[in-house]
Amino acid sequence: MAAQEHNFRYLLKPGNEFRFVARFRMVGIISLLLCAASIGMLFVNKAWRGSHLNWTIDFKGGTEIIYAFKDKTAPEGETRYVGADAGKVRAALEKAGAAGFDVSDRSWTDEVKGKEVAVRGILVRTPRFGATTPQQQEAALTDFRSRFGDRGLDRLQWSGDRLFVRSKQKITEAEAADVWTKAGLEAKPWGDATTLYTMPDEGTGEYNMTFAMHGLDRQYERVLEADLAGIDAEVVQTSQVSAKAGNELRNDGIKSIFYAMLLIVVYLAVRFDIRYAPGAIVATFHDAIMVVGVFAVTWTDVSLTSVAALLTVVGFSVNDTVVIFDRMRENAEKLKDKKMERIVDISLNEVLVRSVFTSVTLFAVTLMMNVFGEGLVRNFAFAMNAGIIVGVYSSLYLAPPVFLWISNKWYSGPAPARARASAALASEP
Repeated sequence: MAAQEHNFRYLLKPGNEFRFVARFRMVGIISLLLCAASIGMLFVNKAWRGSHLNWTIDFKGGTEIIYAFKDKTAPEGETRYVGADAGKVRAALEKAGAAGFDVSDRSWTDEVKGKEVAVRGILVRTPRFGATTPQQQEAALTDFRSRFGDRGLDRLQWSGDRLFVRSKQKITEAEAADVWTKAGLEAKPWGDATTLYTMPDEGTGEYNMTFAMHGLDRQYERVLEADLAGIDAEVVQTSQVSAKAGNELRNDGIKSIFYAMLLIVVYLAVRFDIRYAPGAIVATFHDAIMVVGVFAVTWTDVSLTSVAALLTVVGFSVNDTVVIFDRMRENAEKLKDKKMERIVDISLNEVLVRSVFTSVTLFAVTLMMNVFGEGLVRNFAFAMNAGIIVGVYSSLYLAPPVFLWISNKWYSGPAPARARASAALASEP
């Protein structure tokens, strides 16, 4: 009976005879060079940019600000919350010159006139701790000395967002207001401390004044209100993540990757046998190094979401490797008359279509997330795009040759002791 013809087309026809084993050595050398380049790029970034990777607030600390948005057109005395588009908020901050920040949605409930109201706000995360930049501080100091040099200035020193001034004559808030405006800053009013700052010291007769600037929350609030029409931005919460806490998170993220690899070794040793585990570990290390290298070359933000994506890539790669190993084990039982190199080639050709199409499908989904997503979604998708490519590559060209080398060296032919004994007997007259 003739085989039934199919009306659909094969992108990869069954019965492929690609020679994978013949290319193992060449591909292995290329992989070593790429891994070396990825690691080398970390040191280039350290020397050039001051950091191995572009760590976000998750790892190097910074400020988190939650905003709620109210409708300015609401009647007096009525609170009407409105939702804000994270993309528009991001565009407004970028236009104002902000850099390294992340914007995401944040929802909670608030009580308005005895009723629970759903509020959809925005979380802004920035690596900055203070509202004043070194450039703004220097510009303000230069302008301050120029304007008030005749007041007997004795001390001018910034500490965070505060400028401490000691002078022979009094300097009022109103007089200094133009200095802050010119530098792009906004000073807080002295309020109840007015008497303290406008009275001379009893001992020295000098005036000790402190000019405190509004923080990042106020600075970004003004930017958003100026760019988003009809919106009254309100700071709900401001908190800071210390650099020490960020370092701990970074170390924990690195540990999580090594723990995942250790569990993979245990799983493969139980699922198959110990000779399969080293190949999977080499492939996993390769994937992790290559994804990190892509982040280093492109200087893409590295966040906790990136670590989650990297762990997902490790899981995806191991799953693909397990499928390939499973087929190799089956064929090793069925094709005992063939060499292990031939068995590996046959197995890889049999699972090639499955591996390629599974990976292409996942790549297409994450590519759409990368193209149309923003913020953390795009960060996750970018890591997945890079990881899928190197994951398929390592499953086909890195894990099998390591298995093949171990099998040929320790699991094929007579044991070394028996081989030496046989050789000795054969040499006797």
